[in-house]
Amino acid sequence: MHLEMNDGGVTAPRLFRAAGLHCGIKASGKPDLALVVSDIPACAAGVFTTNRAQAAPVVLSQEHLALSSFQTRAIISNSGCANACTGPQGMADAREMAALTAAELGCEPSQVLVASTGVIGVNLKMPAVRTGIPRAVQVLRNTGGSAAAVAIMTTDPFPKDAAVRVTTEMGTFTVGGMTKGSGMIEPRMATMLGYLTTDAAVDPAMLSRALADACRYTFNAITVDGEPSTNDCVFALANGASGVVIGEALYPALFEAFRVVAHELALAIVRGGEGATKLVAITVTGAATDADAWMAARALANSPLVKTAVHGADPNWGRLIAAAGRSGAAFVLEQACVRIGPLVLFEDGRPFDERAPQAAEYLKGSDLAIEVNVGAGGLHTATVWTCDLTADYVKINAEYRT
Repeated sequence: MHLEMNDGGVTAPRLFRAAGLHCGIKASGKPDLALVVSDIPACAAGVFTTNRAQAAPVVLSQEHLALSSFQTRAIISNSGCANACTGPQGMADAREMAALTAAELGCEPSQVLVASTGVIGVNLKMPAVRTGIPRAVQVLRNTGGSAAAVAIMTTDPFPKDAAVRVTTEMGTFTVGGMTKGSGMIEPRMATMLGYLTTDAAVDPAMLSRALADACRYTFNAITVDGEPSTNDCVFALANGASGVVIGEALYPALFEAFRVVAHELALAIVRGGEGATKLVAITVTGAATDADAWMAARALANSPLVKTAVHGADPNWGRLIAAAGRSGAAFVLEQACVRIGPLVLFEDGRPFDERAPQAAEYLKGSDLAIEVNVGAGGLHTATVWTCDLTADYVKINAEYRT
């Protein structure tokens, strides 16, 4: 198997087209409607937010996956309005988005998935959506992935897409993807909005398995602010246009392609986190169980004290020890160890503060690694990617609705 990075995002695989445009949801005039279409029916899978306050598009898309027996033709998405906490009208609007798209494409409404992102508690501007969907269908292109990636952005500082070409003994297939997310990021099932496409043929059970497995180590391993959204979802579409059929023998190739694309997208979300200036990989080692490793890594990655210390290039290992110790994971102080970059600052109950100046210099970088051994004597590890917490994050979110 050989993987090669490719251009094109969600339209890199065969027989996928996409479009992105401004329909009138955003007052700024920026793109706010995105459409991704498979020209032939595609097998579909989705993972969704575990937040119990689920937006209408999340509820509807889960319903449509079941009704269509996981067969999908399109994903219609809008930015600028989450269509969350909008009651019966919100569900009616989500259903109309699907129905309008289906009518334009000549498919069943249940074969259309819906995603929305933006302000919670605001109704969609449906007149704008009604005129925008036909226009989006008219401008669908097999090079439209980049336009769609821009149209799903909210506070994102840049669009995010990626693709890989996979060469195997049984043929070549492609996986593409795009995502959005900048704030309200700690998915626990998916990122704010994410899309993976492939021209491999994959049955629904295997596609769902590959998506969930890939998300675990990518979209489920990032955090900006510890806030799972009402709208989080990741979709995967597989249309089989390459002629490569994924069975158990090729499953590792599919998983790795999904993982590589999702990893690129997930790290881009953290790099583009609201106000972020640093990408930080936090790795926990020595955990007694896999669950403990993830629990401690999330506690460290979400700690405001850790994130502000990183922003200020302060090698405050005590904050790391304190966060690991209160995480709920098994923790033995006398056997714990803290590394900031290559430097051990605390080990076996003893601090090494003479190394603090070197650690402070290391923390001035933009790509950082921190490791905490929780001292429980286990072999389990986990890595969660996070960013620093800055004054700009506070400003962006203090003024989000105003």
